[in-house]
Amino acid sequence: MQQLEALTREAAALGQGRVIPIRALTTDEAEVGRQMQICNACRYCEGFCAVFPAMTRRLEFAKTDIHLLANLCHNCGACLHACQYAPPHEFAVNVPQAMAKVRLQTYTEFAWPPALGKLYQRQGLTLTLALAAALSLFLALAALLQGGLWQAPGPGSFYAIFPHNLMVGLFAPIFLFAALALAIGVRQFWRSESPGPLSGAAAGEATHDVLRLKYLGGGHGEGCNNEDDAFSLLRRRFHHLTFYGFMLCFAATSVATLYHYLLGWQAPYGYLSLPKLLGISGGLALVAGTLGLFWLNLRRHPLQQDLAQRPMDRGFIALLLLTAASGLALMLLRQTSALGLMLCLHLGAVMALFATLPYGKFAHGIYRSAALLKWAIEKRQPSRLHLTED
Repeated sequence: MQQLEALTREAAALGQGRVIPIRALTTDEAEVGRQMQICNACRYCEGFCAVFPAMTRRLEFAKTDIHLLANLCHNCGACLHACQYAPPHEFAVNVPQAMAKVRLQTYTEFAWPPALGKLYQRQGLTLTLALAAALSLFLALAALLQGGLWQAPGPGSFYAIFPHNLMVGLFAPIFLFAALALAIGVRQFWRSESPGPLSGAAAGEATHDVLRLKYLGGGHGEGCNNEDDAFSLLRRRFHHLTFYGFMLCFAATSVATLYHYLLGWQAPYGYLSLPKLLGISGGLALVAGTLGLFWLNLRRHPLQQDLAQRPMDRGFIALLLLTAASGLALMLLRQTSALGLMLCLHLGAVMALFATLPYGKFAHGIYRSAALLKWAIEKRQPSRLHLTED
C-alpha cells in the first residue's frame, strides 16, 4: 500500500506539468492528464469501462488522447465511488467530472461552423423552451392570419393548416444543416488522430456497444452510481427508452415520407398504420425515458457531473419531452378544434429540437459513438508502449 501511495504521489507530481506533453492544453484538459497519470499508476479501476484499458496503452496524454478518453467516458460514476484518491483526498481524483468538462470542450472545438461552437455553453432549460415557445407562437400567428388556427377538423386537416410542401420547406433545411454540422464536427474529431484501418470486427464491436449502451452498465454490468454507492440500472434503461423512442419516432416520419412520395398516400393515417404504430410506441418510450432521466438528473450527486452543464442537460431533456408529449397530444386531439394550436406547439418543438441538435446535448451520443469506434480499432493495433520499447 505504501509503495502504491508513493507511485501515485510521483504520478500526481508528474501530472502537474513536468511530463505531460502540452500542445495548447486548456486547464480542464491538463487536469484530465494529471488524473490519468495517477490512475495509470494505480490501475485499480482498469476493468470498469473503456476509458481505463485505453488509458493503459499510454504513458503520456496529449490533447488528442485526452479528447478520446473523455468521450469514451459514459459518466457512470463507478470509478469515482471506487477511488481511494477521490475528494476529499489531496489528489482530488474525480474522473467523471473532469471528463465531462473536457467533453464540452471537444464539442466546442470541433463545432462547425466554428463561430457557433460557443452555443454549447449557452444553451439551457430557459433558452431551449423559450426558442420552442417563440417558434410555436410564430406558427400560430401565421395559421391565425390564414384563418386555419381554429378551423373544424377534417380529412387532411394538418395540410389544411400548413400545406405539406411548406412544412417540408421549413424543416428540411434545418434538419439537413444539423446533420451536416454534426457530420463535419465528428469528422474533424476523427481526423485529429487516426486510430488505424477500419475492420469489420471493430465496426461490429462498436455498434454492439453503442446499441446496448454497454458502458452505462458500469463496466461490470451492475449499473451506474447515481447518487450513492449503490449500483442501479435505471440510468441505462431510461437512456434505452429515450434513444430507441427517438429512433422509432424518426422511423415513423421516414415511413410516412415514403408513403407520401412513393405510394401517394397522404396523412393522416389510421391508428393501425405503420407510421402511427411506430410513432405511438416511440412517443410513449420517449416520454417515459425523458421523465426518468430528468428525475435521475435531479437526484444525481454533484461530484458526478459538471454543474455548469446541468442547464444544457435539462434543456435537451425538456425539449425531447415536449416534442414527444406534444406529438402524442396532437394525435389525441386531431378530431377537435384544438388541432391547429397543438400542431403549432408540436412543430415549434420539433423545429427547436432540430435547430439545437448540432450545438447541444445530442452531440454527446454522436461523439461517444465515434470514440467507441476509435477504441475498437485501436485495441486491435500494436500497443504504443511496445512500439516505444522496440
